[in-house]
Amino acid sequence: MRTHSNHKVLLTALLLLGFAVGCCDPGRNPNAANPAAPQTLPTVILVTPPNANVGIAGVCPNIAIISATFSKAMNPATINSPASTFTLSGPGGALVTGDVTYIVATNIATFTPSSSLAASTPYTAKITTGAADTFGNTLAADFEWTFTTSPLCSTPTVPVIPPTPPATPPPSPLGAACTFGALAYSTVTNVPNVGTSITGTATGDIGVSPGTAITGFPPGTYTGSLNPPGLLAAAGEADLQTAYNNFAGEAGGAVLPADIGDLPNCFAPGVYKTTSAQPSLGITGNLTLCGPATGVWVFQIVSSLTTAAAVTPGVPASEVILSGGALPQNVYWVVGSSATLGTYSIFQGSILAQASVSVNTGATLDGRALALTGAVSLDTNTVTVPPCQ
Repeated sequence: MRTHSNHKVLLTALLLLGFAVGCCDPGRNPNAANPAAPQTLPTVILVTPPNANVGIAGVCPNIAIISATFSKAMNPATINSPASTFTLSGPGGALVTGDVTYIVATNIATFTPSSSLAASTPYTAKITTGAADTFGNTLAADFEWTFTTSPLCSTPTVPVIPPTPPATPPPSPLGAACTFGALAYSTVTNVPNVGTSITGTATGDIGVSPGTAITGFPPGTYTGSLNPPGLLAAAGEADLQTAYNNFAGEAGGAVLPADIGDLPNCFAPGVYKTTSAQPSLGITGNLTLCGPATGVWVFQIVSSLTTAAAVTPGVPASEVILSGGALPQNVYWVVGSSATLGTYSIFQGSILAQASVSVNTGATLDGRALALTGAVSLDTNTVTVPPCQ
């Protein structure tokens, strides 16, 4: 009898131990603080445009981005068209036609209307409980948010800054900063190898002001001039500040999700922005900007800009693509803190960063790296400076 009793005690102890382990395993406990756990229900953690237009004046009907970011990986088959789990409706509940695409890398679903939305009109976006994660769990309830469109948004009005003497390049929204491929407040640093080049048909300058250090040139190459503290670099920094303020002040703008890579939208000319609710911006995959040679794109980023890094040369994990005649000299990235171009990424446009710009190993920049209060760092890069215009 005593042996039987001991066995019962041992069995009870093992059961209690197994229960305790299960409770402490976030993958097994649906109540654990692990949003990716198999039994945890998916939720929507971020939407664009913001619910009830919070934090924005209005939603541009011609370039609106309607997206939802999920808390965990979802089953694309339950979201992508022809599924009907992500819908958009206007006044009276009339459904808006469009396509839905889910991006696995970022957990972002995007509804793309077949045509521009109506101006000054309320809309309701909804994701139903038919949307399921990769384990089959669905949303606990339908998720809805509303927004109201503004009048039609026009193309950005980019002011031309007369260059500060002594520089005399053609008029440009960047003023004297337009001739620089790399311009920094403190230092411009190139990892000491011959792989980095900064070129331009009539430009390709490198400068710092009021800092003093430009390192890595040579062996890095450039077609312009080196400008340690002096009149040219100082003029460039002064005009950079003016350009930054001008672009940051552009009105309107479509609110962006946390990552804009591989979205189904082809971004037309216009103003795009992040908000304090989602201040940073990532680009994982391809981003296509489509429009004529006269089109202008302005991206207003509250905090940081980061493009995805790759491991294999020639196989970028992030690429900005220009289509339909779009030109890199008409693309401006206004970054509230720092910008980082990931390894082997391909990027288009001028980066105007409040702090620093890091162009990591093998990244290609068809534009400019301009830093207002920090440094520019380079590593085996090709920087092609577009014309000043």
